[in-house]
Amino acid sequence: MQKQNVTTPLSDRRGVGGEASLALIPVMLCFFCMGFVDLVGIASNYVKEDLGLTDSVANVFPSLVFFWFLIFSVPTGMLMNKIGRKKTVLLSLVVTVVSLLLPLFGENFGIMLVAFSLLGIGNALMQTSLNPLVSTVMGGGNLASTLTFGQFIKAIASFSAPYLAMWGATMVIPEFGLNWRVLFAIFLVVGILSTILLFVTPIEEPPVEGKPSTFVECFTLLGTPIVLLSFLGIMCHVGIDVGTNTTAPKILMERLGMTLNEAAFATSLYFIFRTIGCLTGSFFLRVLKMRTFFIISVCMMALSMCGLFVGTEKWMLYAAIALVGYGNSNVFSMCFATALEAMPSKQNEVSGLMIMGLFGGTIFPLFMGLLSDAMGQAGAVLVMAVGVVYLFTYIKSLTPNPSPIGEGSR
Repeated sequence: MQKQNVTTPLSDRRGVGGEASLALIPVMLCFFCMGFVDLVGIASNYVKEDLGLTDSVANVFPSLVFFWFLIFSVPTGMLMNKIGRKKTVLLSLVVTVVSLLLPLFGENFGIMLVAFSLLGIGNALMQTSLNPLVSTVMGGGNLASTLTFGQFIKAIASFSAPYLAMWGATMVIPEFGLNWRVLFAIFLVVGILSTILLFVTPIEEPPVEGKPSTFVECFTLLGTPIVLLSFLGIMCHVGIDVGTNTTAPKILMERLGMTLNEAAFATSLYFIFRTIGCLTGSFFLRVLKMRTFFIISVCMMALSMCGLFVGTEKWMLYAAIALVGYGNSNVFSMCFATALEAMPSKQNEVSGLMIMGLFGGTIFPLFMGLLSDAMGQAGAVLVMAVGVVYLFTYIKSLTPNPSPIGEGSR
């Protein structure tokens, strides 16, 4: 019988609680690097304009990024059992740095395909291993609020990407041949800094007790209904996230006649409200039942889909983008927490399965691109609305008051 891992807090192991706080600095910087994946929305719009692509072809880029979550997430959970969580995060940072370096040499179709593929692979490794690494550093103490703060740090990178792209496209950067691609150069510097800081930071990890799960055993966990339902919930969350990230500027361009540089604000608006949602969500999840807050979040997303589908006024479209940004901000954490609570002794394996759900970022944009080519951006909104409908059905899977994330894993 496999023993349950028990992670001892750093303050208990070393006698110095401040060392855990110091270790959190590079870990939080890694959350910022995790947000690099969200540049794919605005970047795909600029690549579409520069290379003259159709919606369905341009949407291959975000789909390609999230395709790798299907391939690498579960193997990454197994890799953590062999080499440790810190080394796995370091590997993800190296792959991410390479992905950010390539676009600086040009933006032809082939280079961008390879760059976005590596960005997806690196992010799959990072998303699977970074949350468990936080658990190692914190030793279970204040894990919920720490993960929520990490999502806030991630969101800063997400909403800064469109501004960096707009700045590069409209300021003096074109003289150096980078234009909007300056965001890759800036993120590259942060990625290198994060890699160095994490590498030199000592983090003690407890040994894995018992026999590590095999590949087949990991997938058999999907036979647990709540794990499968949470996996599908994360697929819908990410599909809506990537879909809004990619489609919101196109809706403004289609209905309000904005240029791409003007419409790029829509992506930042979405992530601004996602950031606000992450900050306030930590509070609301302490004072409200998770199920209640989940219902409120999904209702906001449903109102947003209505506004995005029929809206023709700027205020209505901006309000809809803000609603889906806030409503979608905590769905991942709630689904992730529910799955971890169901399988507390399989933390690495369940983490890999849940991150594999980010494959929804591949499926949704592909269908959205096809429908938007056929019937305009309203077709893309219809695809996202399907994800919202599923999240309504997920409500009955939530217990009235489940333990916060991390509680079940201790």
